[in-house]
Amino acid sequence: MSRIGKKPIAIPKGVEVTLQGDAVVVKGPKGQLKRGVPSEVTVTVENGQIVVRRKDDERRSRAMHGLMRVLLHNMVTGVSQGFTKVLEIQGVGYRCDVANNVLTLNLGHSHPMSFALPQGVSASVEKQTVIRLQAVDKELLGQTAANIKALRPVEPYKGKGIRYANQWVRRKAGKTGSKKK
Repeated sequence: MSRIGKKPIAIPKGVEVTLQGDAVVVKGPKGQLKRGVPSEVTVTVENGQIVVRRKDDERRSRAMHGLMRVLLHNMVTGVSQGFTKVLEIQGVGYRCDVANNVLTLNLGHSHPMSFALPQGVSASVEKQTVIRLQAVDKELLGQTAANIKALRPVEPYKGKGIRYANQWVRRKAGKTGSKKK
């Protein structure tokens, strides 16, 4: 039995969970999310809690049991509290600005780069080098942060690029320039 899958998910006040056929809809003060339920598991709402059970002991059923529980927990947390990711820009002259849900990034290229944020993700820029992304959907937020980070990955010699706020980058030593005799 999955240790994660068998834990029930408490539904906080202000959050409403409904089952619509093979989908679960979670509504809360921050928004609404909907996700399909695979046929290997069943989802029920009992006593103010969401319970996920698997139908049999097959390998895929065991995998889906824990996965669906975590995805539903993320949905409940998202519509009640929301999720945040912070990105830092490091490099001389590297900066960012946001207007009309479009990030304008100056990342050392000959032109500024524009990144349109997907619907459901909002951004705020602090000190021109810190981007704070917020969303209800954890999956969408993580993918958006990864796409922004991919515009200028951190290089290991000087540490320039876009990184997560808590990311540690292993630095490499440059060439020593030894002389031939």
